[in-house]
Amino acid sequence: MRDSRMDRGAGILLAVTSLPSPYGIGTMGKEAFRFVDMLTDLRQKYWQVLPIGPTSFGDSPYQSFSAFAGNPYLIDLDILIEEGLLKQEEVDGYNWGIRKDDIDYALIYNNRFKVLKSAFDRFDVKKDAFKKFCKDNKDWLEDYSLYMAVKNEKGGSEWLSWEEGLRNRDADTLAEYREQLKEQILFWMFLQYKFFEQWKALKAYANEQGIKIIGDIPLYIALDSADVWADRDQFKLDEEGRPSEVAGCPPDDFSDDGQKWGNPLYDWEKMEAEGFGWWKERIAANGRLFDIIRIDHFIGVAKYYSIPAQDENARNGRWNKGPGKKLTDMIEKTLGKNRIIAEDLGVAVPAVKKLLAKTGWPGMKILLFAFDGNTANEHLPHNYEDSNLVVYAGTHDNETIVGYFRDKTEYELAYLYEYLNIKKKDDIPDAIIRTAYGSVADIAIMQMQDLLKLGNETRMNFPSTVGCNWRWRTLRESLDEERRTWLRTMTLLYRR
Repeated sequence: MRDSRMDRGAGILLAVTSLPSPYGIGTMGKEAFRFVDMLTDLRQKYWQVLPIGPTSFGDSPYQSFSAFAGNPYLIDLDILIEEGLLKQEEVDGYNWGIRKDDIDYALIYNNRFKVLKSAFDRFDVKKDAFKKFCKDNKDWLEDYSLYMAVKNEKGGSEWLSWEEGLRNRDADTLAEYREQLKEQILFWMFLQYKFFEQWKALKAYANEQGIKIIGDIPLYIALDSADVWADRDQFKLDEEGRPSEVAGCPPDDFSDDGQKWGNPLYDWEKMEAEGFGWWKERIAANGRLFDIIRIDHFIGVAKYYSIPAQDENARNGRWNKGPGKKLTDMIEKTLGKNRIIAEDLGVAVPAVKKLLAKTGWPGMKILLFAFDGNTANEHLPHNYEDSNLVVYAGTHDNETIVGYFRDKTEYELAYLYEYLNIKKKDDIPDAIIRTAYGSVADIAIMQMQDLLKLGNETRMNFPSTVGCNWRWRTLRESLDEERRTWLRTMTLLYRR
């Protein structure tokens, strides 16, 4: 087992979509570079982003149309203007939303692709760099671009509703659609070319400044995705392509019904027989995008929860044995210089602890979970058994620090006050950040919302809800110099 440890340091969790932008959503443009500069100024070493794949209904980055493609929304329009592919008046001619701290996804969906199509119309598809990109990425790019072109042609309908020949990928039918939609297919390829071109430049800049990017990848794939359509045999589906069981998690303290995500389950036996080739490609692709890969819902590698597809909730699910060390060994061989963080939160599964110990990969601790009055709580820093950990105040699925403690009674907060050596609620955010920084955990990551002491109105995700999530954006000058000075001091004080 190689050394999987990472440098002691601190970082900020901020989705690319949450960056400031005059065009409705954060992008890979100058504000992303400014954020890297801010990280450097604050003596941070890590930038954690949420998944950057193309989003589908509900706008969740964890339900993507592709495990390999990038989100076209993140393509910076100002860069396209500088390249002569767009005109300023074209971009300014659209409504991108009223509020600077919010994303209006309906507007973005309706307007972004119109603008990007104007850029494509001026782009020379015979460029050598574009042809090389298409060749280098043909294994996923051709299926994804055809899938998106067909989906767009059919009003956004899921692939399960397409006609039989297309749904089942009949060779003649695919050839017919490739010819019929060749211009649209090139458009989707162009979007991926521009996405990866801009991301490569941003990552290179971050690395030059000493900032490592932590990328988040969901364990599961959306049913309505190019991956499932193109590689149905990798998933547990019936002859029609429909799952009889889907992914989710059982009832817990946060949800009486559990969570039914609806993702198809992997056919782990078939994947193992084929040497986990699909996963090998996925890890290699994400290794080119990120320095560190955080695997969401890592529990599913050890044991996964399956729910009857027809059920309304997750109460009747059952546990199944996952691929375990066979998969993690393959991932380890594929990583190269990259590192892994395992999101091991949620239901206590002993097999997960054993698997993590075998891999040497760091798990996670959440300080919002720590102060229930139980001195043996595993999230309390004095119970950390070693430093091979990543500690958070909270993640995208949690309330903010301010929001979480806002309605707690003084009685409920008594243990927290004593532990953090504070006397009032207003002191909690800084005390928790300081505790995380002072812990033995190798990495401490704070959400931008918590550094700004914002409430739940800025929360990224309310699990099991649709329509109000993933919308928050930070304002350009939100972190003032006094706050920056304090964070720099904490970083230096605790050798972060």
